[in-house]
Amino acid sequence: MPALVALNLLLALLLELAALAALALWGRHAANGTAWQWPLALALPILFAIAWGRWAAPRAGRRLKGWKLAVFKLLAFSLAALALARTGRMAEAACFEGLALVHLGLARVWRTQEPTKAS
Repeated sequence: MPALVALNLLLALLLELAALAALALWGRHAANGTAWQWPLALALPILFAIAWGRWAAPRAGRRLKGWKLAVFKLLAFSLAALALARTGRMAEAACFEGLALVHLGLARVWRTQEPTKAS
C-alpha cells in the first residue's frame, strides 16, 4: 500500500505541473495573434501557482483543510481541464480530468490530503 500512496502523490505532482502547462497553452491560444499572447501565457500559470501555493501546498501557511481543500483542488484541476478543452484538445482534457478525479478520490480514501508533521 505505501507504494500506491507514493504513486498517487507522484500523480498529484504531475497533475499540478500539467495544470500549469494547460493554462499556459490556453493563454497563448486565447490571445493568438495579439500582443497579449505571451503575457497571458505567462500570467495564467503564475496566478494558478500563487493560489495553489497559498491554499493547497502541503506547507502553505493558510492551507485549506478537509472538504474545502478537496473542493479547491477539484476546481483547480477542472479549470485546467477546461483550459485544455478550450484549445481543442478534448481527449487530453477528459484524460486529465479523469486522472484528477482518480487522484482526489484515492487521496481522500488514503487520507493523504493532510500534510505529515516533520519531526
